[in-house]
Order: sequence, then structure tokens, then C-alpha cells
Amino acid sequence: MLPLIVIVGPTAVGKTKLGLDIAKRVTGEIISGDSMQVYRYMDIGTAKIKPEEMNNIQHHLIDIRNPDEPFNVADYQVLAESKIREICSRGHIPIIVGGTGLYIQAVIDSYDFTVQEDVGANREKINELAAEHGNEYLHELLAGVDPPSAQKFHPNDGKRVKRALEYYYVNKKRISDNNSGYDRSQNVKYNMVLIGLTMDRTRLYERINQRVDKMMEEGFLEEVEGLLIMGYPPKLPAMQGLGYKQLAGFLNGQYELSMAIEELKRDTRRYAKRQLTWFRRDPRIHWFDIEKNGLYDKLLIEILSIVGRTININVE
Repeated sequence: MLPLIVIVGPTAVGKTKLGLDIAKRVTGEIISGDSMQVYRYMDIGTAKIKPEEMNNIQHHLIDIRNPDEPFNVADYQVLAESKIREICSRGHIPIIVGGTGLYIQAVIDSYDFTVQEDVGANREKINELAAEHGNEYLHELLAGVDPPSAQKFHPNDGKRVKRALEYYYVNKKRISDNNSGYDRSQNVKYNMVLIGLTMDRTRLYERINQRVDKMMEEGFLEEVEGLLIMGYPPKLPAMQGLGYKQLAGFLNGQYELSMAIEELKRDTRRYAKRQLTWFRRDPRIHWFDIEKNGLYDKLLIEILSIVGRTININVE
């Protein structure tokens, strides 16, 4: 089986740095596991790594779609699996780094998207229903076909409600069933090690707030304004992402900038909590407190040791 390293955890926890440090020591290449980083022109708000920060490590599945081009979990699965094979063919180690749980799980487990030709039609229909009837209506539809997901997602969390409906209509089964503790031993696809990063929740929330402030300093508002000027409307699925929705709302006069920023911080904290809930259900993940005792170098050595033993590779 092909080797694969996966690094997961909540937003702002430090996955990018760890991915780079591991890649340097195992001759690795990084595959983004973030559903928003696939979009061009959306750099600051997605915390996309800058070219000068990549340290000559190849990165994949970043900037591969325009914001108005459709992209979904089935697309990601195909592209990521292709990149894994391509990276291994060069004798390098693929490393998925990200926090979009469904996208990552679709790659590492046996998700079957055999009717991908129906994805576009279903997505278009779901978007039409949302435009005509609103988020509450979609949430009611989801409650009818996948009650566990409806309980987990707020009616205003349109992106995830749509994704769950799309998954159900395409695959004729509930997305919640794919994260309910089924026996993954029967779905082994890779010689794989999963690393999860966490930290004290209060400290994580502080980092999230600080990250949002830094994004604003770096020009996040100007980035959103530029997208609107380029003709990408706020109702696009990509423009419903964290921060883009709130700042577009400010630019369209829906509320004050201070309110948009506070809403972004709040929603990002809630998103981090959902990420942790998703990943905590997977018993295969080796969890590490990234700030434990403040000794990152010692933690890195421990993680590298687990990586080397699990997938049987040399770690420099």
C-alpha cells in the first residue's frame, strides 16, 4: 500500500508549520486538505500558505478553481487520490494537511462516489431551492433524510447543510453514517498515519481571535472587495466561506465592520469546535497538544518517531 501522512486539527492550531517540518524530514509533498484553499484570489481569508513560506516543499490542490467554478467532495477525492499516486511515483511521501473533515475522510476511507455525473445537477437544484425558499427550508429537507446531520448543523450553516443534502442525493445514504464509528479496518486504502493537533481551548480561541485581527491588518477586507469587483457575487458557495460572507455583508451595507469582525471570530471559534468534534470520533488519530510544556522540538521528535514506525520510513 502507498504511504500517507495526514495532519488534522482545528483551525489556527499550527498544522501548516508541522506539515512543513515533517515534509522536510521525510522528503514529503503537501496536499491541502482545506475545502476553501482550492479557490484562486481567496488567500488571506483561507490562511493560504504564501509561496515564500513553502521552503521549497511542493504543495498541491491550492488555487485550482475560480470562485465561481463548482467543486465538491467527490472532485477533491479524485484529485487527492491522483496526487497521492503521483507523489509516491517520485519516491516522495504525500502529506495531507487540513481541517475539512469530510474531504479528508473521503480520501482515507472508502467513500463511493460512483454517480459523480449527478453531483452537478443535484448541486444546482439544491442552490435553486435555497434561493427560492431559504436556509430553513433546506434544513427541514435535511431533517427528513438525515436527522443526525440536521441536529449537528445550524439552519444558517448553509454550506454544510447543502453538502449533506448533496451527499445524500448523490450516494443514496446519509453523510452522518460515514462518521458514526463504523469498522474502518475493512476500508484500509493506505499505509497511513494520522496526526491530530490540539491545545487548550481558551488558548486556541485566543489564537483564532488574533488570526482574524492579523487577517484584517493584511488586507482581508480589500481581498473581499476585490472579489466583488471581479464579479463574484456574495451568494456563490465559495463566497459563503468564513469571513467572506461577513465582510461582503459589511461592504453591501448589511452591518458595521466591527460587527462583521466579531461575527467572524465567533463563527470561526464555533467552526474549530465542530472540527474537533468530527476528528475526535476517529480512534486512529494520534493526538498531540501542540503547546504541551512549550517544547515544540521535543514534540516534533515524538511525532516523527510515530510516523517512522507506523509507515516504516526513514526519518532524518
